Amino acid sequence: MPRTAGCVGPPRGSARERSAGPVGVRPGGRAGGWRAECRGALRPRPGGRGHWVCPGQRRRLVPSDQPGGAPSAGPIRSEPGSLLEHVPVAVLGLDPAGRVRYWGPGAQELFGYEAAAALARPAAALFPEPADGPGPAERLVERARALGYWRGRLPVLHRDGTVFDCGFRAFPVTGAADRDDGTVVMALASRGDELDRVKTNLAFLDALFETCPIGLVMLDEELRYVHLNQALADMDGIPVADHLGRDTGEIMITTDGGEFRRMLRAVADEGRPLVGVLVGMRTAGRPDVDQVRSVSLFPLSGAVGTGRGVGGLLVDVTDRERALLEATAARRRLALLDRASARIGTTLDVDTTARELVDATVPDFCDGSVVEMVEWMYPSEAFDPDLPLITRRIAAGTVLPPPAAELLSSLDRVTYPPGSSIHRMLSTGRPVCVTVNEFTARTVGRNRRARQILDSGLACVLVAPLIARGHVQGIALFGRSAARPAFAGQDLGLAGEIASRAALCLDNARLYSRVQDISLTLQRALLPTAPDETAHVSVAHRYLPGSRATEVGGDWYDVIALPDGRVALVVGDVMGHGVPAAASMGSLRITARALARHSPDPGALLAELDTTARDTGVELATCLYVLYDPRTGRARIANAGHPPPLVRHPDGTVETLGGVLGVPLGVGGVPFRTTGAELPDGAVLALYTDGLVEARGQDIDEGLDALRAELARAAGPLEEEADRILAALLPDGATDDTVLVLARIGRTDDRA
Repeated sequence: MPRTAGCVGPPRGSARERSAGPVGVRPGGRAGGWRAECRGALRPRPGGRGHWVCPGQRRRLVPSDQPGGAPSAGPIRSEPGSLLEHVPVAVLGLDPAGRVRYWGPGAQELFGYEAAAALARPAAALFPEPADGPGPAERLVERARALGYWRGRLPVLHRDGTVFDCGFRAFPVTGAADRDDGTVVMALASRGDELDRVKTNLAFLDALFETCPIGLVMLDEELRYVHLNQALADMDGIPVADHLGRDTGEIMITTDGGEFRRMLRAVADEGRPLVGVLVGMRTAGRPDVDQVRSVSLFPLSGAVGTGRGVGGLLVDVTDRERALLEATAARRRLALLDRASARIGTTLDVDTTARELVDATVPDFCDGSVVEMVEWMYPSEAFDPDLPLITRRIAAGTVLPPPAAELLSSLDRVTYPPGSSIHRMLSTGRPVCVTVNEFTARTVGRNRRARQILDSGLACVLVAPLIARGHVQGIALFGRSAARPAFAGQDLGLAGEIASRAALCLDNARLYSRVQDISLTLQRALLPTAPDETAHVSVAHRYLPGSRATEVGGDWYDVIALPDGRVALVVGDVMGHGVPAAASMGSLRITARALARHSPDPGALLAELDTTARDTGVELATCLYVLYDPRTGRARIANAGHPPPLVRHPDGTVETLGGVLGVPLGVGGVPFRTTGAELPDGAVLALYTDGLVEARGQDIDEGLDALRAELARAAGPLEEEADRILAALLPDGATDDTVLVLARIGRTDDRA
């Protein structure tokens, strides 16, 4: 019989009800109910004055609600969702003569009599007439008084004549001594079929959660674990207690892009059940074991005061659904390959590409990885399995605790002896997997480093070749600890695919670096190392190549001392990058130096350069030519689409020279104009390329204004001023090739 959330208490009814005895039955709804302060079964207190007590705590019943519906300030609070809401309980009291003394609202519902019709009447009217012997009411009173507490089943008679079975709990309570013998038998009654239903359901549910081999789970509306059975805990590899309160995503790990989570959410929010859905997953308790589960989900109606939730049945069908498991593993490998493809080769830098390979595989594929490049004697050297192999380690990473990180990053060059696992792998061109013991024995030997590898926590090593365009670039090593499964056949294929793609990226970066180095070497060889200087023109010149992220450009400059004392200053920029731009730049510079000695007019010189550019295939190039005569202080200027020169006067003012810019070289058909300007003694002339004043996200006029401001301060030695201007305008270094030429102008004594 469930515990009583009863309606027995001090008399609060009519005068007739108050006169019936010291213990009254409070009529009305649930809000006026009475409850015990303890959870134990209630027993009458012998010799008491109409109060019920808990045997363990000896506390009296107190009202759960104050008159008028105000909550009680005491320790008792009403409990929503009680089992008694599903199994109504009738409360009635019988005196020794078998008359009804107390009548609760539950009794009215069970028997069909209102309180006025039931009180003071013989209780025999509530039961069918017996064939012989004492009636049920008499037996109930007799057994309760004799035993002190009696429970059993009796048939009862409804007011409408219906007979049905009821379960009773009866016990005597002591009241005022001046009323008969002062004892009343209180009876609690519930329909037998309701009691049987609840008992059956509870017994079934208890047995189900304790013995069912299928995983059972209850989730709240936030998809957190509320209840589960041991079968599901065993499937997850996590104790039952460690599930409770945690989100399902913390326990069940899927690779379906959140589809399983969306299914759970739909069941909770929309009440749509799902039956027999197959889900591939891993669990937090078994992160390296792939499982396939048949999942059935259904909504749970919220109990009183609670929200909705989800119930579920989960069956491990991994063996049956091996194909799905393999598909899940294949999808995971494809996802890793896709991520690796996106992350490897984002730059044309060898070291960065190797680092990206390590980051793409640790920890998703392995616990530690290194990338090494083979140091060949010459580029076309072939692999010889009978010779040691020397590599240079350029990237390493691990998630294992020390000393693994120190071990992987402590080496720069590694020598592998003939017969090593590396040699075996390169001989076949396919990845190989060996245990760490075999790797150290065949590859490392018996030394201190072998001991470090054995102590690192690694259990197996997978070695994959980095081969691109038929040439071995290097090797990639992947290691796993004993905490995760050893590499399988599919892992070898995946490692080979990742290594193949990474090798192509590394080879592209290597070839780019080689071309970049060739271009830079050619450009520096073609640029003047010591431009001509005269007694009347002193020069400071700077050339900054662009960053490694950009190719070498075609920027160039020259200072040419002519026989008649004049000085020519030239600066130009060939559009394009790499070796072609550097070669074109060298051609134009040499031609300009040759023409300067024979062409007194700057415009005519640019016209000849334009013809040379078109003849040699230069599509577009800019050039600025300044011819200065120290005897007159005059400068003659011609411009082929180049940023104009600036001059700083001795008083600190800065002026732009040159007039019309003109069209670039290589266009053809347009004449070049020559303009003149007089330069005062001590003036500083600045020639430059666009790399100094152009920047991404900045207007070129802003760059020119900044250059003018820095040039206005150029009153010191030219070498120092050149460095200061570059540091101010390019604080983070040049992103494009940059030329700066500063020339301080002087005049002869016989100047006009």
